Amino acid sequence: MDFTVPDEARETAKGVLGFIERYVEPLERKHADLLAEERHRYDDNGLLKPEIRALKKQVRMASAEAGFYTMFGDEALGGGGLGEVALVHIQEELNRVCGPHRPLVHENVIPSVFTNGLSPILSELKPDVRERYVAGIASGEKTLCFGLSEPGAGSDVQRIRTRAVRDGDEWVINGSKQWITNAPYADYCILFAVTDPEANRERRGGITAFFVDTASEGFECSSTIPILGHVGSHIGIVTVDNLRVPDDHVIGTLHKGLSLALLGISKGRLSMSAMCVGLARWSLERALDYARQRETFDSVIGDHQAIQIKLAEMAMDIYAAKSVVGRTAALVESKQRAIKETSIAKALCTEMLGRVSDAAMQVHGAMGLTNEMRLEEVWRHARTLRIPDGTSEIQRRTIAGRLLAGDTEL
Repeated sequence: MDFTVPDEARETAKGVLGFIERYVEPLERKHADLLAEERHRYDDNGLLKPEIRALKKQVRMASAEAGFYTMFGDEALGGGGLGEVALVHIQEELNRVCGPHRPLVHENVIPSVFTNGLSPILSELKPDVRERYVAGIASGEKTLCFGLSEPGAGSDVQRIRTRAVRDGDEWVINGSKQWITNAPYADYCILFAVTDPEANRERRGGITAFFVDTASEGFECSSTIPILGHVGSHIGIVTVDNLRVPDDHVIGTLHKGLSLALLGISKGRLSMSAMCVGLARWSLERALDYARQRETFDSVIGDHQAIQIKLAEMAMDIYAAKSVVGRTAALVESKQRAIKETSIAKALCTEMLGRVSDAAMQVHGAMGLTNEMRLEEVWRHARTLRIPDGTSEIQRRTIAGRLLAGDTEL
């Protein structure tokens, strides 16, 4: 299989990095007092301050105008239609160069390809509804959240209890959602609810997706959920209380919402996997720089075999993960289902990033623990990524299921 990155993908990646250098970095320097430390970015309730939200929106809209924000969206929605091979290269390069947790870069220059921006789920909206909302999303002015998970329904999404009941030409929805990314800030929500309880109990569907304006009466992000020591969050708990949604805001086929939840999931998992490869390369580059400079026992630590072994193992981990991502991206772009392969990529790459970031911190010794080096940000992020978009255990369950069903090609 040819792993050569197409020229278009390389040039687009250069364009994205050029946009960050020309447009985003001057904003970062101008607003360094707000952006430099996390505690300055959030208010007492763990919400981003209005000034930060305004800057993020400014970057989104500038990226959209430059053609980057929508470049992976479906052409039918006004997106650029770039495929998975370009996606993984661009995500890897962005994260390799930019590193972790730059609030004006991540999710603003390029949004999540599955749950925000021009999500493929939007193609299932009724044409007049799509026309009403998609332009604002494509421009970066408006953002989405993906309301599926609940307190008792994470990996087993069929257990959701949020209920939608038809009332004339509307649906009345009650329930709660948890772990919803971008919920505190989203303008719209793709909200999943049980519409056929019997089918839901029998695990044969019964769940429907709705397009919801988060400003609607009855929809509330009741709190944020800070994780792993962060002082603020973009993850929230959503409460819906007698929320009324017009019937024409049903997305796709009634009672078949879970199939929508899988639309674009391969692209989403590939994007996350490529991000992990990029952040791992960023971590390795810093470990190499430090190993060339730091001296102990009359030589640089890069001369010590213990450090050399760590660096070599980091490179081996990254090379294997990068190869898996490249092959899987090619399979998905060629319209193969690649269910097993995307699960392998997601589990392997998120776990790889944990090992590589930990090793990079160890190479740095005490300096690796400091906020200054930013390695701890990668390490914390790596630990987070083993949970969303399917836990590592769910990925292994999927892989084994496909193997036992006869999908044994590797």
